[in-house]
Amino acid sequence: MARRRRARQGGGPVSQADRPAVVARDISKNFGPFVAVDRVSFAVAHGEIFGFLGSNGAGKTTTIRMLCGLLAPTSGAATVLGFDVAREAGEIKRRIGYMSQRFSLYFDLTVEENLRFWGGTYGLFGRRLADRLAWAIAAAELGGERRALVRELPGGFRQRLALVAALMHEPPIVFLDEPTGGVDPEARRRFWDLIDALAGSGTTVFVTTHSMDEAERCHRVALMHAGRLLALDGVPALKRIFPPGTVVEVACSRPAQAVAAIERLPGIEEVALFGERLRVVLASAAETADIATRIREAGCADAVIAPVEPTLEDVFIHVIAAAEGAAAQ
Repeated sequence: MARRRRARQGGGPVSQADRPAVVARDISKNFGPFVAVDRVSFAVAHGEIFGFLGSNGAGKTTTIRMLCGLLAPTSGAATVLGFDVAREAGEIKRRIGYMSQRFSLYFDLTVEENLRFWGGTYGLFGRRLADRLAWAIAAAELGGERRALVRELPGGFRQRLALVAALMHEPPIVFLDEPTGGVDPEARRRFWDLIDALAGSGTTVFVTTHSMDEAERCHRVALMHAGRLLALDGVPALKRIFPPGTVVEVACSRPAQAVAAIERLPGIEEVALFGERLRVVLASAAETADIATRIREAGCADAVIAPVEPTLEDVFIHVIAAAEGAAAQ
């Protein structure tokens, strides 16, 4: 779907909307002997929802802090909106929105007071501030809470408030570091509806997450593990790393026996137990008949085996296992 591109304001070296909003080339960050981010490279297009998916400690927050000009890379280079993260961090900070994991608004101020404060820090005043205040309250669906103290708001309301506060100055790109931690599923859905609307209007969204469901809503996803970028593509393309028929689900009355019967067989790459169902990744679809025989011989005559659509979690686990296996050799 084509998206409306918004012209970038504020001058600077990049004005062409077809050039990447973010470019990282072999960026690394060391803390003493510990390598937090290890030679990571990628580019992010304007108007894209770009997901950085990984478990805690994968290097997601360190990467986003480097891109926001808050940490200098140990090596490598990166630009945001054409500005170098090491040499022009101040220019980047003025032009981006940033929502950290830690809630950064003031609990003893009202919704409106917080937004006015953050608008003022971005140099907004008069009619411009009033217009952006009205937009923020409407976008976050906080019209009924504009005079409520932030401490009185539910978690989901606070998260939406923090997002629109980071957008008061209409930045062309916003960085969100695990923005929905600790909120309920409905609040998470409404937050992501707002992200979709932002991207639809041309705002670039760079979001870190460890949620597979959230990553599914990104245009492209980078899979991070132990400081390294293991894979990067759109979600449908990532799922195509599995040939057709190689991810199957087994339903049977004795799932534990079924796992024991097949987990060490050649051609079985992964087996996971979910209640009374097994999720199995095969080296090839031809292995299906063999595992069906082995499972039934193990006393699971009622077993039903069917191919299923791979999930992003399947991809993530598979890619990590492959990387760790290669490193062990």
